Amino acid sequence: MYNGFSGHRIKFLMKAYADTSELINNLEAEIQSLSHTITTLKKTPSSVNEQIILKYIDTRSTGRTKDYVRSLDIMSERGTLFSSGDVTKLIKDGADDISTDLLEIAKKVVNIKKR
Repeated sequence: MYNGFSGHRIKFLMKAYADTSELINNLEAEIQSLSHTITTLKKTPSSVNEQIILKYIDTRSTGRTKDYVRSLDIMSERGTLFSSGDVTKLIKDGADDISTDLLEIAKKVVNIKKR
């Protein structure tokens, strides 16, 4: 499929299905999942850690996220300047003040970058 707006090819992936009814159910489930993801991304961050995770999702870069965190004068758990490794650790390990849904989105971004 071709996206005329951006000029990029779009992969249209569908799960295997037995009939039209199952295809419709699959697509409706995908719509619900996407709607939930959008709702999660639209929420105002409730903590500094959520703000950091949202910035990572926005930039897709631990380096640029680190620069952003440093510009806010936020220190790491160690009391030092925030590093890219601190961003990676936050995504990998999470924190009590980060919603699980937001963390899952960040982890998907990491996996997208690895492809």
